[in-house]
Amino acid sequence: MSKSLPISPLAPTQPQTLPPIRGVRLAVGQAGIKHQNRNDVLLIELAPGTAAAGVFTRSLTRAAPVDWCEEALLHSRGQARAIIVNSGNANAFTGQAGIQTVRDTVVGAAKVMGVHTREVLMASTGVIGQPLDANKITTQLPNIIQNLDENSWAEAARAIMTTDTFAKLSTRQAMIADETVTINGIAKGSGMIAPDMATMLGFICTDAAVPPTILKKLLNEINEISFNAITVDGDTSTNDCIILAATGAAQNRVPKNANDPLLRDFQRALTEIMLDLAHQVVRDGEGAQKFIAIRVTGARNQAEAKKIAMAIGNSPLIKTAIAGGDANWGRIVMAIGKSGAYAERDRLKISIGGTLIAANGMAVMGYDEAPVTQHINGREIDIAVDLSLGRGAFTAWTCDLTHGYIAINADYRS
Repeated sequence: MSKSLPISPLAPTQPQTLPPIRGVRLAVGQAGIKHQNRNDVLLIELAPGTAAAGVFTRSLTRAAPVDWCEEALLHSRGQARAIIVNSGNANAFTGQAGIQTVRDTVVGAAKVMGVHTREVLMASTGVIGQPLDANKITTQLPNIIQNLDENSWAEAARAIMTTDTFAKLSTRQAMIADETVTINGIAKGSGMIAPDMATMLGFICTDAAVPPTILKKLLNEINEISFNAITVDGDTSTNDCIILAATGAAQNRVPKNANDPLLRDFQRALTEIMLDLAHQVVRDGEGAQKFIAIRVTGARNQAEAKKIAMAIGNSPLIKTAIAGGDANWGRIVMAIGKSGAYAERDRLKISIGGTLIAANGMAVMGYDEAPVTQHINGREIDIAVDLSLGRGAFTAWTCDLTHGYIAINADYRS
């Protein structure tokens, strides 16, 4: 974007300050990839022996950095020493040149840092289809490495922004046996958000000692109820990825598997961070003015509950009605019916802001629309659907669809 955007009205009022993570250092730099005089490269240095796992977009037109990350984690058996990220250019749909750019960047980073190339992960975000010159990044790496420190989390989060209006950060602490471990996370994302495996970009680091196979299982499971439960516009990015890295510096007792009781508090903290970051992405949805929670219960199973929740969350008719303050619940009925999940018309119950407005195949006789209208005109919107069929449940989050979304995306490449 050539113009700076006002901070979303849904942004956190108190941005988090992230503490150091033992075994993690960060630095940012300016490569002039799209704009001059702004940080657009992030380098995360990870201690020797760091375990890593990732989730990646299922897009069939995914970018070269995504392919590299997935292959690198496979060949290194879940070990990583560095993550290099650029904003301003997605390096997606750039053919063999894009693949070579990733290789040149990774080789350059590995050489400067003295690590193996397969231990260097790369992620990119920005415009699709434009060549990315690796030299712009690699020539800056010697300077960037000189600035590595433990405290640059806020600068890191800002360096990976594109149409984001605020930096997205989150931190938690947890206990593994008698050891306190810390988890920090940053993410970017504002538009092209309807994740299919991950969100735009997310990087989560901890000093816990957790093997790669266990990290992968935890990441996959929590991802389904966090990043895979949000939508801004129904579009899945070519570059979606989340990387979870554990340095092991806390020297806690190593869990035996993902269900080990040692991990209960760690799983709680990791879930909170991933939900927090996912919600921040929605709260920064392009042009968003309202944050919408969609809670579906009573489905035959969780998969069908999710289908309905996402059908509601992706409906332009519902999102524009909410943007205009119109409690048009008939559009929710429409979305349920077209979702592809099983529903019985006369067993549906629909509530907005806690007020039951539809049941038994029709509007609730005499319901008071005033509190519903008041709720729809607020910042935090709650939609609840009860299918009355079973125990399947799922919660999804989205935002309204405003004129701002059109304005941002009409000149995105300028």
